[in-house]
Amino acid sequence: MTDAVLLAACRTAIGTARRGTLRDTSAFDLATVVVREAVRRSGLPLDLIDDVVLGETLAGGGDIARYAALEAGLTHVPGLAHNRHCASGLASVATAAAGVLAGMDRAVVAGGTQSSSTNPQARRRIPGTDDWQDPWSSPSHAPTREAPNDDMATLVGWNTARLTGISRQDMDSWALRSHQRAVRAIDDGRFVDEIVPVEVTDRSGGVSVFDTDEHPRRDTSIEKLAALKVLRPETEGYSITAGNSSGVNDGSAAVVVASSEVAARHGLTPLATVRSWASVGVDPVETGLAPIAAIRKALDRAGLRIEDVDLFEINEAFAAVAVAATRELGLDPERVNPFGSGCSLGHPIAATGTRMIVTLAHELRRRGGGTAVAAMCAGGGMGSAMVLTV
Repeated sequence: MTDAVLLAACRTAIGTARRGTLRDTSAFDLATVVVREAVRRSGLPLDLIDDVVLGETLAGGGDIARYAALEAGLTHVPGLAHNRHCASGLASVATAAAGVLAGMDRAVVAGGTQSSSTNPQARRRIPGTDDWQDPWSSPSHAPTREAPNDDMATLVGWNTARLTGISRQDMDSWALRSHQRAVRAIDDGRFVDEIVPVEVTDRSGGVSVFDTDEHPRRDTSIEKLAALKVLRPETEGYSITAGNSSGVNDGSAAVVVASSEVAARHGLTPLATVRSWASVGVDPVETGLAPIAAIRKALDRAGLRIEDVDLFEINEAFAAVAVAATRELGLDPERVNPFGSGCSLGHPIAATGTRMIVTLAHELRRRGGGTAVAAMCAGGGMGSAMVLTV
């Protein structure tokens, strides 16, 4: 039986939205960069690529995957737009692996792209009236006071902290550690092999190369984090701040998923093997707890236990999410988010899931093998996880 293996994995550096280096680079251009580079790194002939699947949350409802396929010279390849909110990039890799394991695809480019700096704005006519709601975002669930659609800090961060007894200090301490680990990883060159440089033209016409994550804060401290105002001061006990939340970011990531038989036939060495994946639904109030169930389900499908896993990345959409999962699952904190995550590296929404896979695959190779789990929550009460081995 064939395995679904990664033949290439790359990403852009992550930019800070609206004021960072990628503020004028579209999701289309970001996608093209990583799709083209992932195919090049894979070593596969172009005619073996059967599809391109990209997460493109909040991108306007088009099909950036097909756009990127054409720009990358894959004229014969269709494209699929994936939207599982924050888990879209992870879902794209799962969809690619499923096609390969089913014997329907030989190789698929999968990933995600996000330009929060240039996201289009939607509007709609309010039903029963001639009035327009502007801006408007498509809801993931029927909103309630405890689970609002338009307030992720409450839906995910505050609910998670409130339901699990996580304090402001717990979250700030986790966020500080996230920044420290991300900065150390950058300084140690941990991300160099996975990052594909992006050529950026600024508004004055100057050209530069963007190849280093710019969101981590070198100068942050527990005192600075503690001094930040909470986002909803009108709510008693509220503890979510910009400091213990993920960033708003730009970036893209892509992998090439192929069958192990195709890899062997072409003399190619896989980066990693996709062992299993799982997605779950929970009450929207418990969105931030969904990664817990997803991790358990994915590990069960792989026939593995928590103790078998060398590395976890649990996306810090809010620090509370990673803290809650670490405590509930009894994880060794030293194995969780060793190079930072959403609070520090940032959260380019549709790309984050694939970015996590890219980083974990490269780190497992660097370590000479092992098992890793990527997991995250997604708006509306969803969670996803994937297991990789090297």
